[in-house]
This record gives sequence, structure tokens and C-alpha cells, in this order.
Amino acid sequence: MKRSSLRRSAIVSTIAITALAVMTACGTTGGGGSTRAPEQQKLGAMEGTVSILAWPGYVENGSNDPTVNWIGPFEKATGCTVNSKTFGTSDEAVTLMKTGDYDVISASGDASLRLIAGGDVAPVNTALLKNYAGIYDFLKLQKWNSVEGQSYGVPHGYGANLLMYNTTVFPTAPTSWSVVFDKSSPYAGKVTAYDSPIYIADAAVYLMAHKPELGIKNPYALDDKQLAAAVDLLKAQRTNIGEYWSDYLKSVQSFQTGNSVVGTTWQVIKNSVATGTPVDVTVPEEGATGWSDTWMIASHAKSPNCAYAWLDYITSPKANGEATAYFGEAPATQAACDFRTDCDAYHAGDKAYASKIWYWTTPIAKCVDGRTNVKCTDYSAWTTAWQQIKG
Repeated sequence: MKRSSLRRSAIVSTIAITALAVMTACGTTGGGGSTRAPEQQKLGAMEGTVSILAWPGYVENGSNDPTVNWIGPFEKATGCTVNSKTFGTSDEAVTLMKTGDYDVISASGDASLRLIAGGDVAPVNTALLKNYAGIYDFLKLQKWNSVEGQSYGVPHGYGANLLMYNTTVFPTAPTSWSVVFDKSSPYAGKVTAYDSPIYIADAAVYLMAHKPELGIKNPYALDDKQLAAAVDLLKAQRTNIGEYWSDYLKSVQSFQTGNSVVGTTWQVIKNSVATGTPVDVTVPEEGATGWSDTWMIASHAKSPNCAYAWLDYITSPKANGEATAYFGEAPATQAACDFRTDCDAYHAGDKAYASKIWYWTTPIAKCVDGRTNVKCTDYSAWTTAWQQIKG
């Protein structure tokens, strides 16, 4: 199944935009300007149930595939019955968390800061999690899962937005993203790109390398001039785009039929194309964007102890290995690779490879690159820009 219903759409809910406005006004303390939820200091008795909101494929109980079940062992070990709901976009996830019906959420970087800003998630006391120590250091206390040195969750899995290319069309691997931007016209109608406002960051990564005069230091921290440059690049690209994709299965099919010959992809897409399809993937010299998903606990969780139990369990070697393999991404711990055979394909634990990835981070008005003399554009501005790009 993996990311079969994964759609991170371009439509941001009013609630999500409001949360970003709060973050802009109040800095990065979270909680809508009020005192943030307290960090839990110790564990208590299990409540008997836990409600989990997650990407498809993260919370499997054997109903989709009898051989894929990491919920059963968790329930048996903790006595916490899992009630789960999947979502299709980060925007949908942010809205659902506002209901207060969920104890835990798996959040990507384009949602996590919104959840913190809205006061929807609580700080996480990692000292209460025995498996936290084993998580790769380069995934901990990052801009998308912490604020001012305070952890707001535990990493689950990560991956890069790669460049996939048809090896017949490109006998030699492309070394630059220019084949989908400045030099995409020879492949007009067969270029593909990810369908989301966060894709603007991909253009920003390219501009960082090729137009240093713009002064872009972080692709998620764009002032008005820098955003305008990224938008111009994407509008020029638009004439050569054959398909924007958000459902990975459609991307698989497009490369299999030859309708797409070059464009943004995930490793799971490369792994899913039919045997014999002439495609390969690479990380171009400019680097790439990517995702690192984080398990977060609701600020008013009804079952906080079961929530902590889930965070600890899902980052245990066997569970993390199984869940991330099923989903199609690198695990959060090296020990998880003992329960997988494909960690090398996902570059698990490769710090040098990971350093090339700019992980999705919610754009906010307070520049995440540290600048204080300008105001950066937030996610609502990116959403408006994306609608203009696509027309």
C-alpha cells in the first residue's frame, strides 16, 4: 500500500492559515501566544485506549494485509487499544487535530510548526522514551520538530525528493535540476513535478545554487523578492509540465508508460515501477528537499500515557523497521535495519546523504534562516503563489 492515498494538496484550510498568523505574531513559542502545554514529567497508568491520526501505512493492524500488523503486539504489550484514522494531506491533518479527538499524530514538516503554533501539540519529554536514544542524531531537535531546543515529538522516518529520469532519454544521469527548470524545454510535456505549495522550496534550492545574488540561505525562508524569483522559475517551468502529481501511484504509471521522462520523485516510486522500466534516480548537485515525519502528542490528549507508550513502541527497532519499510522510507534508527533488507536503497543513517536534504519545514513570517531584518513569506503566501503558478 505505502503512500497509495498520499495527497498533500495545495489548498490550505482557514484554520491552518490562522495558526500561521498566530506564529507570525507570537514568534515560535507555540500555543497561540499563551503558555505552552506543560511537558509530562512521569508516566502513569495506561488509560486503555489511544486515538492515532496518521498517514496511510503508518498504523497497520493486519486488516489491509494479514502479514502487516504492528498494532497487535503494541496492544498486547501495553493494554492500550488503538483507534486510528488516516488522512490524505497535511492540511487535513491540521484541521482534524483541532477537533481534540486524537492523542497522537504523525506530522510532516509542512504541518508540524502549524500544530505547535496552534497549541495543538505538547512538548515531549524524551527522557520518558527508552528508544529515543537510538534515533539518528541528525533527525533530532530540528526546525520541524522542536522549538527553542524543546522537542515536540520523535522522528519516525525520512526520505528525499529525488530526480527520476528515463535512462533511454538520459543515458548519462543528469547532474542538475536544470533538466526540469532552465533546460526542461526539450522534454516539454513529459516533465513532472510534485503538486503542492511546498514544491516552491524545490525551486528555491535550485536558485540557491544558480542565483546566489538572491541571498537564499534556506529554501523555506523566502522574503518577497526571493519568493517572486521562485514563482517566476516555476511559471516558466509550467509550460513544460505534463503532469503535477500528488498520488505516487499515478507517478509510477506515468513513468511506466513513458508519459513522464524526468521529474521529482520518491524512492518508493522508483522501487514500485515495473521491472524493466528504464528509470533511475539521483540527488543532483544542488541537493534536494525531503520529509522527516514526526510523532507528536496532542496538547490535551485524553490518553497521554498510552500516547507515550505508542511513541516509544513505534520507534523500537522491529516496529520502526516494519512500518517504514511498508511506507517506503528510511527508518529513524540504525537498529531498525536489522528488520529490513533495503536500508541501503534508502541511504538509512547516511549522514552525508541526509545533509543534502532540506527537510520540509513550514514557511513562517519569522525567517527560519535566522534573519531578523526582513519578514519572510508564510505558508498562506506560498499557497496563493502556487495557485497562480498552476493557473
